[in-house]
Amino acid sequence: MATAEKTLVKSLPELWELVNQPERMQGLISALVGRAAEVKVTAKEPEVRLAWEAAAVEEQASIEIEMEEKGWGTHVKIEVQRDDETGLEDWLEALIEEFSAHDRRPFQGLV
Repeated sequence: MATAEKTLVKSLPELWELVNQPERMQGLISALVGRAAEVKVTAKEPEVRLAWEAAAVEEQASIEIEMEEKGWGTHVKIEVQRDDETGLEDWLEALIEEFSAHDRRPFQGLV
């Protein structure tokens, strides 16, 4: 198992909306196991906790995200687990960076 934590400059509802998408959950678990995998949600507390695992694959893999408001953003803790732990820290770092990315470009197209 590997864990990463960071406070992101995103609101709690914004971050929840970002992670609570079946397509995103399936994409993340598929990336974690290295092939297409179905998702089984194991815990869901809106704007607090979301956990899911790969369903019907030989390799065990799961992702759990906990979040809480902190200052001007949201503190997020992500735990991932899979049978082969090689590269989990790098995978987590990339995931945190993806969640940190700012999607909105308020002045784009005005120049």
